[in-house]
Amino acid sequence: MSTDIMFQFTAAFLFMIGLLIMMVKKNSIMLLLGIELMLNAANLSLVSFSQSYGLLDGQLQVFFIITIAAAESAIGLSILVNLYRHIGSINSSQANKLKG
Repeated sequence: MSTDIMFQFTAAFLFMIGLLIMMVKKNSIMLLLGIELMLNAANLSLVSFSQSYGLLDGQLQVFFIITIAAAESAIGLSILVNLYRHIGSINSSQANKLKG
């Protein structure tokens, strides 16, 4: 098998693990971990495609995705700190108590 196909299978596997975490877990930190896994799977797929076609477009898009992932992590963790400060738990089912 070609290495490009192996990278795509690995990216699909990582994306499915992230999606499974998002559907099953109620812990907010695990939800953020699932989102990060899905973003990294997209990064791996973009880099693999750009390497196989000899283009730099996919690798440039990865920088933007990494920037978005860093901002998502910072904002998500600040929301979790605020949630824990007000409720005492980071369970996502109790997050509706933060409504106005």
